[in-house]
Amino acid sequence: MDITFIIVIFLIGFIGSYLSGMLGIGGSIIKYPMLLYIPPLFGLAAFSAHEVSGISAIQVFFATLGGVWAYRKGGYLNKTLITYMGVSILIGSFIGGYGSKLMSEAGINIVYGMLALIAAIMMFVPKKGIDDKPLDEVTFNKSLAASLSFIVGIGAGIVGAAGAFLLVPIMLVFLKIPTRMTIASSLAITLISSIGTTVGKISTGQIDYYPAFIMIVASLIASPLGAIAGKKMNTKRLQLLLAIMIAATAINIWMDIL
Repeated sequence: MDITFIIVIFLIGFIGSYLSGMLGIGGSIIKYPMLLYIPPLFGLAAFSAHEVSGISAIQVFFATLGGVWAYRKGGYLNKTLITYMGVSILIGSFIGGYGSKLMSEAGINIVYGMLALIAAIMMFVPKKGIDDKPLDEVTFNKSLAASLSFIVGIGAGIVGAAGAFLLVPIMLVFLKIPTRMTIASSLAITLISSIGTTVGKISTGQIDYYPAFIMIVASLIASPLGAIAGKKMNTKRLQLLLAIMIAATAINIWMDIL
């Protein structure tokens, strides 16, 4: 058992899951490139894109579970929003997760890069007044929410993510959901989405269970800590941090592809 391998994988899982709980994302948008590029820097064997997407899929389930548990009180979880978007993204993510077996590694990376680029653009769209609404008075277009989450689910299932890095800007920009409710509800929707993605990856033999277990342990520790930090942070700072993080990841992936 290589202690360097354990430490590196644990830290990747911890950092990604902490940001997951804080920003309402599954963490794959951070852990995907970290798993691809960081292990070789320490002399460890590089993971393939298929292995990374499989590890990310099962890890996201536990990262979002920890985050939802931390947000269970305070009225942040919008059950109607979670139901409509959760069911749609579950169906889409299962289709994407199962179908990813037929794609090349280059194809998986291109899909990931496109999703990250779209999410980055949306995060820089002005979001005035969304945090002025009382949480118990929030309304949204149910058909639009279901349709967009289904599309996100297909794309996210392909790359082994749960789609939260797209769900967050969609809820902020198109559905006008307040930031903290967006973060909490996104974690719950992502939890549902990760079920479909994980089943698709497991059924096609795309998961390396040893590093996945290490990241799961890191997730259960770090995600609740991140959620606690997110509750205390200014909403504008939360939006800015997520926007910068998604944009940097999109640039990094596209530089590698091109």
